[in-house]
Amino acid sequence: QVQLVESGGGLVQAGDTLRLSCTASGMPVSSMSMAWFRQVPGNEREFLARISQSGTTTFYEDAVKGRSAISKKGLNTMYLYMHFLQPGDTATYYCAAANRLYGTQYPHDYEYWGQGTQVTVSS
Repeated sequence: QVQLVESGGGLVQAGDTLRLSCTASGMPVSSMSMAWFRQVPGNEREFLARISQSGTTTFYEDAVKGRSAISKKGLNTMYLYMHFLQPGDTATYYCAAANRLYGTQYPHDYEYWGQGTQVTVSS
């Protein structure tokens, strides 16, 4: 059974850089396409970035494009680096994984989810 655990969230200042980690167990990250989403209470889950099973293809939503980087490392870890954080980035951040070569921007296409990590950006 695949389990995903996010870490790296917390309280940061506007303009800071954050690295979020997603640790997978039950299946290596090289066997899954993966993604990051975020959600604010009362809103739908928002797609941020995805990375293919091989790790060679990435895609970013416009809200984070140019200031974020998604990557895989080793057997078990996926990262999301976010730069120039703003209060509007405050949300719970989730990693997700799917048994497919390439992911999508849609939450329903992902079989596995972590419990989320809270990121709060103060001005």
